[in-house]
Amino acid sequence: MKAPNTELLAPAGSWEALEAAVRSGTDAVYLGGSLFSARANAQNFDNKTLKQAAAYCHARGVKLHLAVNTILLNHELAQALDFVSFACSLPVDAVIVQDTGLLHLLRKAAPQLPIHASTQMSVHTPQGAILLAEQGVSRVVLARELSLKEIRDISRALKENGLAHVEIEHFVHGALCMSVSGQCYFSSLLGSRSGNRGQCAQTCRLPFSVKNGTGYDLSLKDLSMIQRVGELVEAGVTSFKIEGRMKRPEYVAAATAACRLALDRQSIPRDLTENLEAVFSRSGFTAGYPDGKLGREMFGIRTKEDVTGATNAVFRQLHGYYKTERPSVPVTYKLTIQKDQPVTVTAADRNGHCVTVLGDMPQQAVSRPIEENRCIEQLKKTGGTPFYCESAVCTVAPGLTVPMSLLNRLRREALEKLQKLREQLPPIPFTPVAPPAQAPRKTAQPLPLRAVFTQVHNAEDIPACVGSCERVYIPINTTERVVKSLQERGLPLAITMPRGMFGTEKAVAARLEQFLAWGISHVWAGTVNSVALAKKSGCHIHGGYSLNVTNTAALQWYEQLGLDDLELSYELTLKQSAQIGGGLPRGLLLYGRLPLMLCRNCPGKNDGKGCKNCSGTTWLTDRKNIKFPVQCDQGCSEVLNAVPLIMCDKISDISGMDFGVLRFTVENSVEIEETFHRFLLQKAPAGHYTRGLYEKGIK
Repeated sequence: MKAPNTELLAPAGSWEALEAAVRSGTDAVYLGGSLFSARANAQNFDNKTLKQAAAYCHARGVKLHLAVNTILLNHELAQALDFVSFACSLPVDAVIVQDTGLLHLLRKAAPQLPIHASTQMSVHTPQGAILLAEQGVSRVVLARELSLKEIRDISRALKENGLAHVEIEHFVHGALCMSVSGQCYFSSLLGSRSGNRGQCAQTCRLPFSVKNGTGYDLSLKDLSMIQRVGELVEAGVTSFKIEGRMKRPEYVAAATAACRLALDRQSIPRDLTENLEAVFSRSGFTAGYPDGKLGREMFGIRTKEDVTGATNAVFRQLHGYYKTERPSVPVTYKLTIQKDQPVTVTAADRNGHCVTVLGDMPQQAVSRPIEENRCIEQLKKTGGTPFYCESAVCTVAPGLTVPMSLLNRLRREALEKLQKLREQLPPIPFTPVAPPAQAPRKTAQPLPLRAVFTQVHNAEDIPACVGSCERVYIPINTTERVVKSLQERGLPLAITMPRGMFGTEKAVAARLEQFLAWGISHVWAGTVNSVALAKKSGCHIHGGYSLNVTNTAALQWYEQLGLDDLELSYELTLKQSAQIGGGLPRGLLLYGRLPLMLCRNCPGKNDGKGCKNCSGTTWLTDRKNIKFPVQCDQGCSEVLNAVPLIMCDKISDISGMDFGVLRFTVENSVEIEETFHRFLLQKAPAGHYTRGLYEKGIK
C-alpha cells in the first residue's frame, strides 16, 4: 500500500526515458526544454515534443514538471517568459525555477502556476524554506546535503508557520555533487561551462587529491535511500526525486520500479536491486548525508567493475520494465445491447471524463444468445493501453447476439476517445509581462572598496590600510576580544554569515543577536537562507555574489525583500554587469581567490582523519599539479581558485557599479597591504592571476 500524500518523481532526459519512467510506475516526471535547463546536455524536448509529452503524461495520470532551472541573463528573460507561457498552454503541472528574477516575473504573469524552488537555490534551512514559501513557491526542492533530522526541522517549521501546504521534495536516488547545488563555479572558472547554466563539465570527477587521499577527492558515491523511503516520509518529504536526466532509460526504469515498490511498501526483488547498482553506481551507494555521517566512506568513483557490470543482459532485463504500456488508469464500462438499438459502450474514468460510442444493431441469436460474462471478458481486454477495467455493467436483452469483433472495436474506440479527453487539460492563465527596462547607471567615483576576511584569528590579521574601506566584513565566528579590538580602531565592521548553515540556523541566529548587542547590524548574506535569517533578525543585509544575480528582475526581487545592496554574480562579464538595471546599489568582486565550491563533506576528510590536526586550510592538487586551497567555512568548506582574481588595473573598465569587493582568504598581512596599494594606484598586477569571467563570460 502506497504511503499517503507521496509522489514518485522520475527524470526524463529523452522520450525513451519518459516512457521508461511512466511505464515503470512513476507519479510524475521532470524534464527540460531546449533552453534554460540545468541539464542542457540531455536530449531534452523541443516545443513539439514537449506538447506530446504533456499529452502522453496526462493521459496516463502522470504529472509533468518542467525544469526552467538556470540563471538567466537580461536578454533571455523575455524568451524564458514566452517559453513558460507556452508551457502554461499545454499545461505542465509545475515549473522548477532557480532564477529569482524569473520567479519574480512569473508570480505576476501566472499566479496560478505552481512554482517549485529548484535545488539550485541551495535551500537548506527552515527560514530559507519559509521565505520562498512566502514568496509564492508551492514546493521546495531541498539541498541534497541535509540530514533526516534537518529535513524534519524544515518540515516542522513550515507547518508551525501556517505553510503546511508547501511541499518538500528531496532526492531519493542518484548522483551527488561535491558542491552544494547552485554554489559551484568550478566548471565556469576552468572552462566557461557554468553549472548554473546547465553546462557543467563535471570537473569534480577528474583526479584531485589531498594529502593521504584517494586521488579522487572531489568525487562522491551516488545517494540511495530507496530501501529507507519510510524514513524520508516520516521526515516530511512528499516528493521523492530520482536524479538522472543524463542517464539511460534502463537506469530510469530500474530506479523508478524500485522506488515504486518501496513507496507501495512492497519488497524489492534482489535482482532489481543488483541490476540498479550494475546499470550505474560509483563504488556502490551512500546514505552519508541523510545519516549525518560524513567522511571518507562517502567518496567513490566509477570503477572498471562498475562499468563492466552494465552488461547487455542487464539492459535487456531492465528493458522489460517499460517495453509495454503499464495499465494504470482505472476505467468503468457500461454496455447496452437492446433490440433495434445500436450497441452502445460507455467508458468513464475517475476524473469525470466519459465517452460513448455506438455500433451496429444486435442480431437475433439463432442458437446461443450472447452472455453478460462473455461481454465483460471482452471489455477487460485493455492490453496495449494505459487503462484497466475497474468494473463493467452490461444490460443485454434476451435472445440477442453481437460479433466479438464489434465489441472489440467499440472498446478500442471508447478507450481512444477517453485517452484523447484525458490528454486535454485547461490551460493555466498567463498574462504577458515585460522584463524590467534597462537604464544606464553611473559608476561611483572613486569606486568605494569593501574588504572581506574569511578568517580572522587576531586583530593584527587586518592591517591598518583596511581603514580606507567603506565596510569591513569579518566572520560571524570572530571572537569578542577581536571584535572589540577592531571596533576600537574605528573600522566599519560587518559580519559574513556562512553560506552553509546545515543544522546551525539557531546557533547562527544567536550569534547575530550577540553582534547586534555589540552594535554591529550589517551582514553579508550569500544564500536565500542567510537572507531570510538576517531579515528575521532585523539586520542590514548586503547580498553576496553567490545569490547568483544575473539580471535586473533578480536584483529587483532582492530589493523588494529589503536588501541594502548586493554583489552581482561574478559569472557575468563586465559588459553584462553594466546592463543590470534597477535601483538597488550593486558591486562586483574585484580581488580574491574565487570560491569554486561550497562543500559540506570537506575534501580534506578523504584522508581518513576527518578534521583532526586540520589548521583550517588544506590543499587540493589536480592532475597538472596545480594546487587549490580548501578553507573551512564554519561547518562547510570552500574550494578556492588556484590563483586570485585581480582587477586593480581594470577599474576604468567597470561601469554601473557602486562599490568593489576585495576578498582575502589565504593572504598574509604583507600581501593584503600590497593588494590595497595596487588598487589605490590602479597598478598592473604581479605574479599569477586571473580576470575570472569578466572578459570571457560563460556559456
